[in-house]
Amino acid sequence: MKSRNLMGLCSLLALFAACGNGAPKQDATGTFETTEVLVSAEASGRLLYFDIEEGMLLKAGEEVGVVDTVQLYLKKLQLEASIKSVEEQRPDILKQVAATKEQISAVQRERNRVANLLKVGAANQKQLDDAEDQLEVLRKQLVAQNSTLSNSHQSLTWQSSSVGIQVAQVEDQLKKCHITSPITGTVLAKYAEAGELTAMGTPLFKVADTEQMYLRAYITSEQLSQVKLGQKVTVFSDYGTDEHKQYPGVVTWISDTSEFTPKTILTKNERANLVYAVKIAVHNDGLLKIGMYGGVEFNK
Repeated sequence: MKSRNLMGLCSLLALFAACGNGAPKQDATGTFETTEVLVSAEASGRLLYFDIEEGMLLKAGEEVGVVDTVQLYLKKLQLEASIKSVEEQRPDILKQVAATKEQISAVQRERNRVANLLKVGAANQKQLDDAEDQLEVLRKQLVAQNSTLSNSHQSLTWQSSSVGIQVAQVEDQLKKCHITSPITGTVLAKYAEAGELTAMGTPLFKVADTEQMYLRAYITSEQLSQVKLGQKVTVFSDYGTDEHKQYPGVVTWISDTSEFTPKTILTKNERANLVYAVKIAVHNDGLLKIGMYGGVEFNK
């Protein structure tokens, strides 16, 4: 951050000198920068392929490489087999209680037959009581069966869900083996090659959104009243000669903290001045480069 600020402030002398040679009037100066993203590995293993080069334009979500996924894939197959095994153990409650329900129906018919015989004196009370006792035993047996089978079914459901969560974890790890670009932009640097071993957190490449550039300029305390967020301004690129190109820009950020002008570049009196950093968004037509000097004129 200090070196970047120094670069921006160093441009003050060069641009002020240029103003006397037909250069456009500039209220502040600085350097162009952009949003840079350092992409690191999210999995450990060998890079099976890593197909990017510096300067390559990538789209957001575009796959550029893959870390070896064999072991994770085999683990997923094992977990899926475990889920099938659990599902095969799941009891069919209706079928397993069907025999008991049929016994209950048969005993109910026998109990009703004995009750009818008792009415006409062809059976005794003991026979009816025995039938009712047997019916009650079968009913309790059915309740116990339902409870046991339901508990077993619930336990297997929890077991299946647990293995299912492990499958989801492995699928997430497999997804992270596929290296993609998080933004649409240009590859600035490449830190690994196909065939190398990588570990989680190891930097792989840096990508930057070069279509949307920002001029980080510096203004004085007196200029703060002229600058507002969202303000439209005119930005000039500096190619180191009398050539300048004009761009429309928008102020997107104004620092809340002042900075001292570095002692190495200005006079003793000017060293006491405080400056504030501002960022101005500029659409890049392909000619703006990171670190290029530029200036801004605040439209009155």
